[in-house]
This record gives sequence, structure tokens and C-alpha cells, in this order.
Amino acid sequence: MAAAETLRDACVEVLLTAGADAKAEAAMRLNLRWKAGVISLSEAGAAVPDRPARPARPALLPPAAMPKRKRAGSPRARFALLHALAHIELNAIDLAVDLVARWGAGMPPAFTGDWLQIADEEARHFMLLQGLLRGAGGCYGDLPAHDGLWEAALVTAHDLEARLAVVPQVLEARGLDVTPVMIERFEALGDAAAAAVLAQILADEIGHVEAGNRWFRKLCAESVSEPSARFRALVEQHFRGAVKPPFNDSARRQAGLTTDWYAALGLPDSATKR
Repeated sequence: MAAAETLRDACVEVLLTAGADAKAEAAMRLNLRWKAGVISLSEAGAAVPDRPARPARPALLPPAAMPKRKRAGSPRARFALLHALAHIELNAIDLAVDLVARWGAGMPPAFTGDWLQIADEEARHFMLLQGLLRGAGGCYGDLPAHDGLWEAALVTAHDLEARLAVVPQVLEARGLDVTPVMIERFEALGDAAAAAVLAQILADEIGHVEAGNRWFRKLCAESVSEPSARFRALVEQHFRGAVKPPFNDSARRQAGLTTDWYAALGLPDSATKR
């Protein structure tokens, strides 16, 4: 009988898939194969790449070079917003798979199960957004995209606690704050299809942030660290920028992020005294 594919090799295969649609499909297959028990929970395997493969399009620009997006009133502006969201979801696939590739073999199997399910959901989000883009006469890759989204992975590549602090509990938690406003905007414009997709993404992302918070708390319990204080210290060390309000406190609380974790992070003294 042939040896089962190692977890790292299976993850690296997804990370090195360049095509956007193909990457999403590969992430969903990876989750199915994990659930079927055909992947070995082994630390052996190929080296994890510093950066995942990307399609030839879109052009990736430095943050300062990105064109300013207008409010989503015109079809062009709505397309640009959906394209930006699709780019975030494509990166989210790789972030979840990279997490498993680096640390899955050394963690309980439930950790891998959680994050491969999250990668699957991020892939489905990407495909839903890709469907909206195609319905508007285009596709992902038609516009330039932000090249700074992988920075959080690079600076936390050797520290699982830092990765869990910054990616799900800062970057994904920001989505909990801004997505309700986007849903309302699309509803006001009569775009029920886009609003429904964003509502699905919001519901799933609460679970993603919760998984990050839950596994972060488990690691803190093992190291006898107070979780909220450890979170703030790691964010201040590894996240470039402020964790800015307004916050969706209700959604964050569902995910385990109570306000004492994040309210004062990155804010000037005058803001914290209001």
C-alpha cells in the first residue's frame, strides 16, 4: 500500500497552486481529503514557501500605489469593492493553509480540522465573489490588488501565538467591523445578491475569529499566560498599524474578543480617554 500523503506536502500543493480558481478548488479538495483520513499527520514534507504562488493577474501594487476606491454607488465602484474583497479571500485561503502547513503536525488533529475547514470556507467565499464579478462582466484579476496582505504571514512565520493573534484576531476581526456597513450599502443600492454573499461571509468569519481566539487561549493556558495581555503584547510587537474603531463589539464578543482585549490597541492617548 502506498504511503499516505503528508499533511505538509498536501498543504504546500495548495500554496503552490497559482491560479485563483484552481487554488480555491484545491483548498476544498484538501479539506475533503483530510476528512476522509487519507492525509498523514506527519511533520515530514516539503519546505513551506515564504510566499504562495499567485496568478499572473491581478497586478500587485504597493499599498501607496493602489487607486482610491469610491463609494459603491456606480457599477464600476461596486465591481472594484467586490474585487478587493475577492483578493482578501484568496489571501485568506493561503493564510489558513499556511497555518496548517507550519504547525498542524505539532498540534492536536482538531487544530488541523478547524483550519482546513476555514480554508474551505474562505475558498467558497472567493468563488461566491468571483461569481458576482463574472455576473458583472469581469473576473478576479481585472483590477490591480494590494500586495501588503501577506506581510502578517511573513512576520509571524515562526510564532504560532503571534500568527493567531494577528491574522484571525486582528485582520479577520476587522472584517467583522466593516462588513455590516458594506451589506447595508449593497442593500440600499438594490444589490441583494452581493448583500447575501457578504452576509454569508460575515457569519462564517465570526467562526474563524472564534477559532483563532480559542486556540490562542489554549496556547496561553499551556504557557500560563493571561490571554488578553499576551494578545496585546503580540499585536503591539508584530502588527504594523493601529487597531482602529469603530468596532463591532457584538460580533467580536461572539468570537471571544471582549473589549478589554482590543479597545486601547494602537489608539492615541486622547482617544482612549473619551
